[in-house]
Formats: sequence, structure tokens, C-alpha cells
Amino acid sequence: MLESKENLAEHVLGLAKSLGVDEVKVSVSRSTHVELDQRDGVLEKSNEAVTQGLTLSIMVDDRSSAHSTSDLRAEALKGFVKRAVDATLVLEPDPDHRLLPFEEMGSLVLEDLDLVDRVSESSANGRCETVAQLENAVLSKAPENLISATTYLWESQASSTVRFSNGFSAETATTQYGVGGEVTLLEESGKRPEANAFYSSRHLDDLPGVDAVAEEIWRRSAEGLDAKATHSGECTLILANRSVGRILGALLGPLSGSAIWQGRSLYADKLGEQIASARLDVYDDPGIPRGHGSRAFDKDGLPPRKRAIVKEGVLQTWLLDAYHSRKLEKTANGGSLSNLIVPAGSRSWREIASEHPRAIRVTSFLGGNTNATSGDFSFGIRGQLVESGEVVQNVVEMNVAGNMLDLMSNFTEAANDPWMYSSYRVPTLIFEGVQFSGT
Repeated sequence: MLESKENLAEHVLGLAKSLGVDEVKVSVSRSTHVELDQRDGVLEKSNEAVTQGLTLSIMVDDRSSAHSTSDLRAEALKGFVKRAVDATLVLEPDPDHRLLPFEEMGSLVLEDLDLVDRVSESSANGRCETVAQLENAVLSKAPENLISATTYLWESQASSTVRFSNGFSAETATTQYGVGGEVTLLEESGKRPEANAFYSSRHLDDLPGVDAVAEEIWRRSAEGLDAKATHSGECTLILANRSVGRILGALLGPLSGSAIWQGRSLYADKLGEQIASARLDVYDDPGIPRGHGSRAFDKDGLPPRKRAIVKEGVLQTWLLDAYHSRKLEKTANGGSLSNLIVPAGSRSWREIASEHPRAIRVTSFLGGNTNATSGDFSFGIRGQLVESGEVVQNVVEMNVAGNMLDLMSNFTEAANDPWMYSSYRVPTLIFEGVQFSGT
């Protein structure tokens, strides 16, 4: 294997050009991942994996294809590139796959994004101590009806380099740390409610301590005790910050260029139109230091920029990579999301809920489906029945259903609690007049 990712990418780029390839993109990545699970004082899992790979995208005679390999030996790569070229030549032409012009490409300063923890030191003994400390913290607060408790720790490091045949090149590197746990309890009825809490961050010192994680696990476990369905009808939806991604992911998925081009999106004719309450703003910001979704460049080599997805309820943009921007005769702006932001409000969800006679706070989802073309959705939920700001019952075995556009039109307020342990940096969101099905 060649001694560096950079040399490897240049080598493959040269091989492709020597075989008559018109345009080339090469990406080489390497990563390490460590994972530990502990239960009953025993380390049940201790895995460490090292992976490396190369992805090659080429265009020959207006025909394009992408290929990947983990065999990075010099002698193997020559055959890999030759097979890629041969396979591409039998495809139908599609010139819209060509690279963007070099002058449109660029990269944010990787150091400014601060995605690599260069200060914290990690060792096998230290990781074992942390996952054991977390288990002890969880068990120290355990009720008598605990069946099992498992704690987790994971760490990863990743880096990659890309080379384009038009001369653009860039690098990226990240670290990630995570801790969490899950518990199972036994109720007198025989039900076995479960609860969990997981946290991840780019830097180790951004994680909560083991005591805070344990407290959150038990707080969430209390939200699932003696849960049952309540009566059906319309009421206020309080969508907990840690669960907002399930709804926003379904809402924003149809914005992709592929969905628009293939006619599978409810937004195909809604660019520049009101799709939500005028109180709703949604931004995508790839430049947040230490952000889970932050990136120096996108897959087409475009420099990422903060952009409004929804502004005062009006749809501002589709998510267009270079290929689909050409199909739709629009300007490429990045085909995927990075860090999703909904501006936080000034009040807690409890303060907001105190103004609503009846609301259901959804804390997690249990399956469900959405229709990207119509916007119709239905999800199973867990949560709490809240009356005038007070939790009166834990709920389960209920569904929330409706249409995404109707739901977004009924948005009224964001709470002051953005979730900071995900690429969805979104607070608890409040929606009026949402249909719940229970008893």
C-alpha cells in the first residue's frame, strides 16, 4: 500500500487518466472505531476496527460511474481502475454527471471547524474505567424493579482526502466520542418498559459526565412507567428536542434534487411558496465549530454556506447537487443537509405548555411511515399527557397522523432547549391541532 492517502489518490488519478478517462474524482478514507458495552460488572463487548477505502468516480465519453474498493495494494489498484473504465463504457451517456468548474469549488478552513479533538488522550484502560463508572452511576440510582442495565462507550477517528481531475483537492478529519446507557424495568402488570440516553460529541470534554448521563436515563425511565393510551382527538403536540429529527427528517427528505427530479416530492411546485407557519425558520449551517454535521466541502467540491431552508414559513431552496441542478436547470447548492437549525425561543416547554389545557409531549417514535409525494404521515409514539403544564399520565400505544404541510402550518413556538448532541440542533417544537389516535 502507498504510504499516504494523498499519494494514493494521486496514483489512482494518474492511472485513470492514462486509460483515457475524461474526468476523475478520487476519495481515500481511513478510520478507527472503538466500542465498549458493559452489563452486570462485566465488559460484554470490546471492539476496535480499522477501515480504509477508496472511491473512484469517472466519466468517459459522457458515461459515468462510481466504484469502491478496500484493497489498496498498488498492484490491485491497476486492475480495479481498468475494470471501472470497462464497466463505464457500456453505460448510456449522461453528460450531466460532469464535474463542476474548478473556479466554483472551494473548501472551508478545516482548523476553523475544530472537528478533531487534539487535546484529549484516550487509552484502553481509561475507556474501561469510564464505561464502568457510568454503570456504577446508573446502578446507584436503580429501583428494585430493575431487570437489566447496559452502558456504552464509543470513540472514532476518521480522515479523508479527495482529488479531482480539474485540479481541486481537499482534506477532512473528524473525531467523535459517545456515552450512553439503557435500562429495562418490570412493572406489576408484567410490562417491561425500557429507557435510554445517548450522547455524542466531536470533543471529549463536550460530553456530559457519567452522573448526568445516569440521571437522564432514570428521568426518561420515569416517563415510561405505567404508560397507557389516552383518548383520541386533536390537541397540542409538544415535540421533544431529542425526537424532532424524526419529523424534520421526514419533512425535509423530499427536498432532495433526486426526489424533485423524479416527481416524488410534495415540494416539486412549491419553491418560493408558503409551506409552514410564518413563525417557522429552518437553517442549514455547515460551518458550526465542533458541529456533528459540519464539513469543509461537499461531495461536488462546493464550499458549504449557511442557507435558509424555510424562512418565515416560505420554502427558500431545494437541496441540489451538481447532477440534479443541471437536470432542473438550477444552481448547485449542496445536495444534503449538514447542521439543521431551528432558532430557539425564550421559554421552556413547560412554560409554553402551561397555556394549553391539553397537550401530548412526544418523547420517542415507534415505527411509522411517510409519503414523500403527498406529505401524509403516521407514527407510533411514546410520551406524556400534559394538562396546563402538568404531566398527568405517561402515554404509549398511540399514533400521531396527518399531513406534513398541515403540521408545519400549525407550528406556533420553539422552546429554549436546543439539543446539542446531534446534527439536528433543534429545540422542543410546539404544534396546535394535531390528530392523535388512542382509545
